[in-house]
This record gives sequence, structure tokens and C-alpha cells, in this order.
Amino acid sequence: MRKNWPVWTGYATALWSLTYGVLGVYWAFGGAGYPFAKVTDDRSTASILEGSPAQVVAPVMAAVGLGGAVLAIVMTRRPARGWVLQAIAAVLAVGLAVVIPDYTLIAMVALAPALVVFAFTGVPGEQGGVGDILYWHRVNLIIVFVGGLLWAATAIAYHRRSRDACVSCGRSDRPDPAWTTPQQTLRWGRIAVTVAVVANVPYEFTRVAWFFGWPVGISDEFHRMMADTPGMLAMGLGLAVMGVGGGILTHGLVHRWGEVCPRWIRFKAGKRVPPFLAIIPASVVAVVLIPAGLMNTQLPLDGDNWALNGPGILWVVWGAALGTATYAYYLRRRTTCARCGRGVTSRSGAPVVRSSGSPAGSRRAGNPATGLHRSRTRSARSATARSHRAAAHPTSG
Repeated sequence: MRKNWPVWTGYATALWSLTYGVLGVYWAFGGAGYPFAKVTDDRSTASILEGSPAQVVAPVMAAVGLGGAVLAIVMTRRPARGWVLQAIAAVLAVGLAVVIPDYTLIAMVALAPALVVFAFTGVPGEQGGVGDILYWHRVNLIIVFVGGLLWAATAIAYHRRSRDACVSCGRSDRPDPAWTTPQQTLRWGRIAVTVAVVANVPYEFTRVAWFFGWPVGISDEFHRMMADTPGMLAMGLGLAVMGVGGGILTHGLVHRWGEVCPRWIRFKAGKRVPPFLAIIPASVVAVVLIPAGLMNTQLPLDGDNWALNGPGILWVVWGAALGTATYAYYLRRRTTCARCGRGVTSRSGAPVVRSSGSPAGSRRAGNPATGLHRSRTRSARSATARSHRAAAHPTSG
């Protein structure tokens, strides 16, 4: 087994779980600040645990948190075997990152620029400040979401170790599956982009229609109420425009301008787009869309006002498709792994399978890319030496 696996995610997961487990014990014994307690409507969330009793949920939080801390350490320190532990970690990841949160995450992503401004200028209207937006019930859901991401990283690392693959890139000495080739990832990536863009069209169409006075999917009374509420229709229009902009950017995951800056971008034309400049924001949006969509499935679909929550249900599809398209983009753009040395080392796209004799990909053992460079250097030196010898004996031959 390789000795240099990155373990910080496992320890971070253990620390997060331990902290939440201790808080669970504190809340189980009546401590203040239980984050799912029933509060006033203007401070409540749409989490499935909202309003749940502390005497029931807090002990479960304590058990899962303290047990999870031990599990994360075991998954990090012990050899990876079997599927039971990674299945438990996967369940915790899905529950914490997808099931428990609500629309808070996507709202924070959409309002992030405004929140930065509000921190200095104050929140307009009757709200007292950013604290009226980021109150404890909401902040807790963000913390829970982060815990879900940590458990997902731990589960992925453990799964890769069980396959004797590189934790960083997931590649092993076995040939890559056919569906991960650049040609195939571009094919199914395009399908995923199409699904992602189409999934949000109902939301965008209804919000634009409401702004221009057409009450699609809502009653006339509700439309008048929104029109009489300052900024409500404009906010819906703004979110729709952001969705359209996101759809345009999503196309960059399967088009050349998503890999090489186009000519109309000054000072960057023709330069390579850093892969993670697209991967990180697209991944964040994809993940936070899913709990928001699941939240809409829990809300009633009023016959006259079905468009209030109906289009939001498709955010589950949007998030899943966007995540799939982003993964295809990652597979297509990944290069030689700096840790294990596997991957593409030439413009022809020829894959390199690293020798099993140097499992860590160390400099002394020889990175495949480094070995290829050295081989070319030796060949060039030999050719130069032969040309010098020929030049020294012009009458030979």
C-alpha cells in the first residue's frame, strides 16, 4: 500500500464529526442553541429537521457525530478493504449535503456578491444587518453541508484506496474505461449540458413572464400581491437572468471557448483556460442545486399557483446534469497527475501507464513524463554527437 496518501480530508472529517457529536451531547442535555428548534416564521428554514424536538434528534446527532469521528480515523489510518465503510460514509455524505439542507445554499451562492456589499453598507430595508440573513439556523445548514462534502471526500479517498488507485486522480495501473476517453466524455458531456440548460427553462420563463405582467402558473391575486411588494418581481427576474447566464456558461464545458480563451477577451485571447476556473464554480452550483430542488418537492403544489414551486423541482435534474457535465469536462482536461505520474504526457493524448516499480511516483524512481523527457534529451544529444563526428571527417563515405 502506498505510504504517501493525503490524509488531511479524513482528519478534517473526524474533527468535524467530533465537534458536532459534542454539540449533540450538549443539546441533548438541554443546552442552548439547538439549531432545529421551532422559531418564528421569518427565521425558520425549510430543512426536513426544522421544528424537530431536541430530546429526539440531539442524541442521534451525538451518536452519529462521535461514531463518525472514529469511523473517519479508521478509514484514514487502516487499510481500505470492502465496501461497508465506504457505503456508510456515502450515506452520511448524501444525508448531510443533500437531504438535510434547504434552499439556503443556492441563495447564498446567488447573493454572495450582495452580501459582501451589505457587510459594509448595511442591508437595505427593515432588516438590521447581515445577521438578519445569516442567522444561526441558516449558518448551521451551511456547516452541515460542509460536513457532507468532507464525508464525500473521505468516501471517495477510501474507495480509491480499495482499488489501489491514486487518491488524487483516481487512475490505477489498469487501462482507463472506454467511457472516460476524450471522445466519449465529449459525447455524454454534451447530452448532460443540454439537459442542464433545458431543466431550468420553466423557472426562467415563468419569472420573466411575471415581471412583464403575464401571470403564468399563478393566480391574478398572487401576481398583484407580488407586484405590490417592492422588489419581488425584480428579484425573480434577476434570478432568471442569472439562470440564463449560467446556462450560457455551461456550454463552455463542451465548447472550445471553455478550454481556450476566445479572441474577444483582451489580454487572454488564445491562452489556456485553467480547468479549475470552470470546475470549482460549476461543481459548487451543481451540488447546492440538488437540496434546493428536493426542498421544493416537499412544498405543496397549489393548483392555481403551481409555478411557485413546480419549476424548482427540476433543480434536482439541473444539478445532477450540471455535475455530470462538469465531471466530463474534468476527465477531458485532466493531465498527468503530479502525485502518481499517470495520465497524458503528449499532445497526441497517448496515455502513460506508470511502472509498478515506483508506486509513489517519486523523482528518484522516475515520473513517466520525466522519463520521456530524459529519453528525448538523450536522443537529441546522440544525434548532435553523430553530426559533430560527421562534420569532423568531411571526406568519409
